[in-house]
Amino acid sequence: MLHPIEPSATGAATAVRRVTAAGPAAQPAEPLDDNPWHTGAACRRDEAGLFFAPSKEPTAARLAREEQAKQVCARCPVLLECREHALAQPEPYGVWGGLTAAERRVVLARRRRRDAELREARRVGAGRIAG
Repeated sequence: MLHPIEPSATGAATAVRRVTAAGPAAQPAEPLDDNPWHTGAACRRDEAGLFFAPSKEPTAARLAREEQAKQVCARCPVLLECREHALAQPEPYGVWGGLTAAERRVVLARRRRRDAELREARRVGAGRIAG
């Protein structure tokens, strides 16, 4: 999740930081202009703890928290951009784009399988044309 670091003198957020399961990452802030989809994210108004598991969180509490985070994502105008960001990175922790880390791993595995099948179909199709 991305949350404003410091508001500017005019009150607008000028930079964001990444929050991971271990807390805010020790990486430099990214300017909002580099990733404009962040500015419209519904999670910017919610507590980051909703999207990332505390250590040793009981399963029932984790499932309830993840469901609450997904409800925030469901109303987010940049849901797809966030999801694609998390799949492209890939983000190993938290709820991003309405998906948990485990759900994102499934999506990535399906994409890899589909891409492999498409490559194989093209190879077989090209072999028929050449043969």
